[in-house]
Amino acid sequence: MEKDHFRLFLRQIILDDVGVEGQNKIIQSKILIVGAGGIGCPVLTYLQRAGVGTIGVVDFDDVDITNIHRQFWYDPNDEGRKKTEVLREKIKPYDFQKVNFYSLKADENNLPDLVQQYDLVIDGTDNFKTRYAVNDVCVRLNKPLLSASILGYQIQMFLFDLPSEKNLRHIFPEPPLPGEVPACSENGVFGPVPGMAGMMLSLEALKFILKNGYMKDQFLVFDTSSWILDSIKI
Repeated sequence: MEKDHFRLFLRQIILDDVGVEGQNKIIQSKILIVGAGGIGCPVLTYLQRAGVGTIGVVDFDDVDITNIHRQFWYDPNDEGRKKTEVLREKIKPYDFQKVNFYSLKADENNLPDLVQQYDLVIDGTDNFKTRYAVNDVCVRLNKPLLSASILGYQIQMFLFDLPSEKNLRHIFPEPPLPGEVPACSENGVFGPVPGMAGMMLSLEALKFILKNGYMKDQFLVFDTSSWILDSIKI
């Protein structure tokens, strides 16, 4: 590790369960983030700042004015622009780091070529069709998947560390029918809730890289209105 890198990550390195070896693992890791919205923005921020060596970001959406209150990389002047284009301008990688942006609508046809290039996939999408496509591709390619979603004040998160017999379909075999679960455009969302979900995903991703007490085949339900956290072993 170069001297400048040591100083840059010193506050992480001095942790007993990180050290120089752990920081090198972070720098060598490759993580794909699917979704650059309220959850994906903090995930990208914390993993990039922590020094993850290669990060991929998949998103096809344009910035909408209703995104601004919770998706902090965008501002009103970005409305109508591709989120990946805005992020490419605003994210400043370290000299050793690669951040790749893919402006495409993730599905089971285009995801395999991307997923196989990364060590871990993080799903921060806001629709069930994409979420199940990400899950199914990761199962097929034997890639670990870390995912979070929100409903009102509730955060749901899981990590499936493949090879494993467990995946999203063991919790919910099929996606809900249209209209069964309201979207945030109908149900509303407070900005800090997806932000907290993104921070939780970032922390768990780094723990996974370090192989340090990370959750495995667990389903977490965190009610931020009451601060009650339930963990269910799958």
